[in-house]
Amino acid sequence: MSAETMPGAKMVLKALSEQGVDVIFGYPGGAVLPIYDELFQQNQIRHVLVRHEQAAVHAAEGYARSTGKVGCVLVTSGPGSTNAVTGLTDALMDSIPVVCLTGQVATHLIGNDAFQEADTTGITRPCTKHNYLVKRLDDLSRVIHEAFYVARSGRPGPVVVDLPKDILLGKGTYVPMNRVGKHRTYQPQMKGDLKAIETAVAHMAAARRPLFYVGGGVINSGPAACQLLTQFVRTTGFPLTSTLMGLGAYPGSDPQSLGMVGMHGTYEANLAMHDCDVMICIGARFDDRVTGRLDAFSPGSTKIHVDIDPSSINKNVAVDVPIIGDVAHVLEDMMKVWKATQARPEKAAMESWWKQIATWRKRDCLAYKTTDKIIKPQFAIQRLYEATRDRETYITTEVGQHQMWAAQFYTFEHPNRWMTSGGLGTMGYGYPAAMGVQMAHPEALVVDIAGEASFMMNMQEIATCVQYKLPVKAFILNNEYMGMVRQWQELLHGGRYSESHSTALPDFVKLADSFGAHGIMVDDPAKLDEAIAEMIAIDKPVLMDVRVDPAENCFPMIPSGRAHNEMLLGPEDAGDDAISDDGRMLV
Repeated sequence: MSAETMPGAKMVLKALSEQGVDVIFGYPGGAVLPIYDELFQQNQIRHVLVRHEQAAVHAAEGYARSTGKVGCVLVTSGPGSTNAVTGLTDALMDSIPVVCLTGQVATHLIGNDAFQEADTTGITRPCTKHNYLVKRLDDLSRVIHEAFYVARSGRPGPVVVDLPKDILLGKGTYVPMNRVGKHRTYQPQMKGDLKAIETAVAHMAAARRPLFYVGGGVINSGPAACQLLTQFVRTTGFPLTSTLMGLGAYPGSDPQSLGMVGMHGTYEANLAMHDCDVMICIGARFDDRVTGRLDAFSPGSTKIHVDIDPSSINKNVAVDVPIIGDVAHVLEDMMKVWKATQARPEKAAMESWWKQIATWRKRDCLAYKTTDKIIKPQFAIQRLYEATRDRETYITTEVGQHQMWAAQFYTFEHPNRWMTSGGLGTMGYGYPAAMGVQMAHPEALVVDIAGEASFMMNMQEIATCVQYKLPVKAFILNNEYMGMVRQWQELLHGGRYSESHSTALPDFVKLADSFGAHGIMVDDPAKLDEAIAEMIAIDKPVLMDVRVDPAENCFPMIPSGRAHNEMLLGPEDAGDDAISDDGRMLV
């Protein structure tokens, strides 16, 4: 077959089409106009015009996380690429596969401080899994195919391809995807070491207080990994706890699920983590929001760690049985070894362990005081869950108290239904992420559970939702504060609320109306269900302003630098006697 010659911009779109890209989120500018001209002349790939490049990356993240596919972004040079940095860092921290195409000045102008020039590859090197600057036209199609491979293989992550304008305008030879071949140096290990798996299973069989600890890596591995996890956990009869990113990997309502672990995790999950004797960590990375004080983290446990990323092994916590491999492959082999060895934990020990867990559960750590005078944020999320649990619903969040309440009170039964910014904690993530989810699932209900401060970070994307008829629902828990900042100021800084109170908020109903969306305001608990029903029923973007208790704090809480067994369960644990003179929390 003869080689096909075409302009660089057309090569880009042909490569994207071969990679299965059906939607790209972007914002045009001079350096990428050749690609936009080619977009105009084709109908295979749909382009969504965002109102800010950060939002483009978050939208691609939402698309990727809800589908398991690679999200795609197109931005111009200079400020276009620098505006994308926050989204790229967010995707790197949470292991989200995104390919971001950035424009660049012509190759002969690079380094000359040309108009809208930025050192994109230098800037994005620390916040991407890999990046490329294409300097030869004949490398272009190969690089794009390679970028998609790198983004989705192993531990997923964002990849930048920087495209000088002369490369896009020139003509070269296109290399089809099936002729690119295997990557020469990047071949992630998929199968775990069988001896290590056998050792892990032996520890599990001998355990008296075992615990599964699962993270977003299970979901990234795909639906088969989640199914295998569910099957294996039920076969063993062990309890399970999840990171923020792992919610939905295992059915949240299952009796073996102890809920989320970590700073705002449940009492039973955190104490089980502290007291277990064998911990099976699958697809999680022992981040600081989970571990608390490292020298007091699960001090008596044998730690088994399954992860596809070798750099995550022993990075934060020393483990006893490291297993490098893809979660699905390792779980499949674990199940085979478990059955082949007829592993059976001691029945009396397991009964005692579950009895202890039942005692912790009786504390009802998520209980809160209700009132008919003001809407409690926990109540708002519970009512949203009840109204949406029996339909195809995808939840995104911004970052703050509302994010933690959503994790605590919205139960996820399936993977890929929960999109939140975990590692970077990016305010402004949720609404554009919801746009990406809605593009991928046009018939589904997509709700961004937001705080008013976070929502305002990227509220310009209301225009995008209206233009593309994306009926995204913004469920705004409005407490007129940067709530988590206010909570820390109350508990750790003597109630000095420095710059955390919003004194000039928009009327969200009028704001929605000004964009052509629909606005709802509710401040009466008795009218909340009716307002939620209205929000769901309207087939257009909706901003729902839920006025909630501004003084409510998010509990349980492990103060920063404390151990899992030093939790605060409520305001009664956080009085004056809980704080030392130098501001440190004492429990």
